[in-house]
Amino acid sequence: MSRIITPFGATSTAAEVAVGIDLTGRSAIVTGAASGIGVETARALAGTGMAVTLAVRDLAAGRRVAADLTATTGNPAVHAAPLDLADLDSVAAFTAGWSGPLHVLINNAGVMMTPETYTADGWELQFATNHLGHFALALGLHNALAADGAARIVSVSSSGHGNSPVVFDDLFFDRRPYDPGLAYGQSKTAQVLFAVDATRRWTGDGITANAVMPGGIWTNLQRYWDPAALAAAKSSTAAAGWTAKTPEQGAATSVLLATAPQLAGIGGRYFEDCHEADVVPQIVDGLHGVRDYALDPDLASHLWDVSADLIATRQPRNTAE
Repeated sequence: MSRIITPFGATSTAAEVAVGIDLTGRSAIVTGAASGIGVETARALAGTGMAVTLAVRDLAAGRRVAADLTATTGNPAVHAAPLDLADLDSVAAFTAGWSGPLHVLINNAGVMMTPETYTADGWELQFATNHLGHFALALGLHNALAADGAARIVSVSSSGHGNSPVVFDDLFFDRRPYDPGLAYGQSKTAQVLFAVDATRRWTGDGITANAVMPGGIWTNLQRYWDPAALAAAKSSTAAAGWTAKTPEQGAATSVLLATAPQLAGIGGRYFEDCHEADVVPQIVDGLHGVRDYALDPDLASHLWDVSADLIATRQPRNTAE
């Protein structure tokens, strides 16, 4: 299986990779599209003529973004809808309210390095939001994706997946000290594994899924970082000559996977800087490459089964423990 290289690269923008692509009549959902790269992902998709739904926690912010995207693209078919990925009742309400085929689902929303927090279902917040919420969303939208006949799912992961595989015997840090970096890492590994197994299970329905590393970008995603640590990180990377991507550049690989004719029928892979990433023994420069455990089909299948069981048997966490 040859590695996929495209004409684009690290500095390409979302608008550039979508030039000349007409997807009028198709529909897309972008989670977390009220800020950061989600906004620019949705903007580029709207520019192709797609009807774009911004699935957001802050509906007022989502509506402001939708109005801006309509004004800048001329596409009136952009609107916001409420979705809280950490609340499966919210996910169920969103999917129940969807009608018609769905061509593109971009699982973009996420949280990073949060304090130790658990959802009402008893799940660690980062794993619940980044993986389980998106997993439930995709399951709920499966029929809409299948109805399109050539649907694509983009799972926004991170080089942070290199911090941890999925620790199946302690997903929610019940038996080990909570570490926000490890929690983030396993949630991002899970997003890659989801793409692997969704492609295996759903290719027959015309659905493919790929994972993406957007690149190093300073956005609201780092809001839980210690301010001093964040300032030090920005200072040290600048001193090393590293230039952060803009949100427009960070959205490019997601938009490429969602729209490029070259990638029709391609699934179960991990992309960065608009190319398929190399499998590496450790993440290079903290940003590049994908670990083999994130692409392991057996782990992907196991994660799917575990995730489905968690959703089917969810119970409130005993906070008195």
